Amino acid sequence: MAESNFVDYVKIKCRSGKGGKGSMHLRHVKYNPNGGPDGGDGGRGGNIYLRGNHNYWTLLHLKFQRHVFAEHGGNGGRDKCHGTDGKDIYIDVPCGTVVYDAETGKYVCDVMHDGQVVMLLKGGRGGLGNFQFRTATNQAPRYAQPGEPMQEMTVIMELKLLADVGLVGFPNAGKSTLLSALSSARPKIANYPFTTLEPSLGIVAYRDNKSFVMADIPGIIEGASEGKGLGLRFLRHIERNSLLLFMVPGDTDDIKREYEILLNELSNFNPEMLDKHRVLAVTKCDLLDEELIEMLRETLPDDLPVVFISSVTGFGIDELKDVLWRELNSESNKLQSITSEDTLVHRDKDMSRFAAEMMAEGEDDDIEFIDEDDIEDVEDLEDFEYEED
Repeated sequence: MAESNFVDYVKIKCRSGKGGKGSMHLRHVKYNPNGGPDGGDGGRGGNIYLRGNHNYWTLLHLKFQRHVFAEHGGNGGRDKCHGTDGKDIYIDVPCGTVVYDAETGKYVCDVMHDGQVVMLLKGGRGGLGNFQFRTATNQAPRYAQPGEPMQEMTVIMELKLLADVGLVGFPNAGKSTLLSALSSARPKIANYPFTTLEPSLGIVAYRDNKSFVMADIPGIIEGASEGKGLGLRFLRHIERNSLLLFMVPGDTDDIKREYEILLNELSNFNPEMLDKHRVLAVTKCDLLDEELIEMLRETLPDDLPVVFISSVTGFGIDELKDVLWRELNSESNKLQSITSEDTLVHRDKDMSRFAAEMMAEGEDDDIEFIDEDDIEDVEDLEDFEYEED
């Protein structure tokens, strides 16, 4: 079976550049025996930045780039020559990428907009040469500064899909069929559980050339928030959706109970998901008659809109679009989206859950790197040798 190109998390070891050493040099040339200090400053080390790029939609381009090293700063030279600055590294990531510290699970940063630049690691400052330490009482300083050390961090990058509507439901609830009926997306559709193994995005056309983005994630089962099934890995993609569309088949024994199970799994994974607007769609209504549909309406929850649909026959599809568009553009939903973006609170990552995910994916976390520059001893201020022409 060919490996999927959809990559929504990677683990990378990053290292900024260290600052160059300052030069300790005394000018001593013919006809000028007391030239004084002229040691130049060292260059700064390269920084590592994250940059949002809307041309990427997965982290596939970073899957095999396990190490990202910035250049070190150059050392200062005689005649007050400044060392070269290390080249900065820009890592392009898709919008919606969240970065965590792989050692502690602590939240680092979030890249949400195209062109947004976030500094991940800062390079070390270059050391000052002895020319900077000259004074009236110390006209020939014989010391200079070493450069600041580099910074290292192993980071976990997680992609959370940005979409207007997120489809939530058990396996075989008709999520992929609905997405294929509403948009040009062609997810895999089959009559067995967990047909969808990766999220799919589709653009749904609406009236007057309007549209919205719909995201289909793999089916959720009871206990998904504890790591059962595929839900734990893909539940995070729902966190960035403005509206949640719950889908329950019409031939289910208890539609309300299945809806409550799905709602409970989202609550266990992230309680803030309960603040999102919700719509319930009862699917596969081509198997039901009008009398049975009216009987089912009386047993469904009253705190959210309910729509009966059939993706095969097109029954209720236009009504569903109207309901989704109305809920997306309601004043309460707009205010909530503005507030959530301005006061977005990120939780630190549960590393025990992440370790289980990595083991399930067969990822190797024990990747070490050794650089010849790491074994060099940093010289003390007193150890700089006297250079003379």
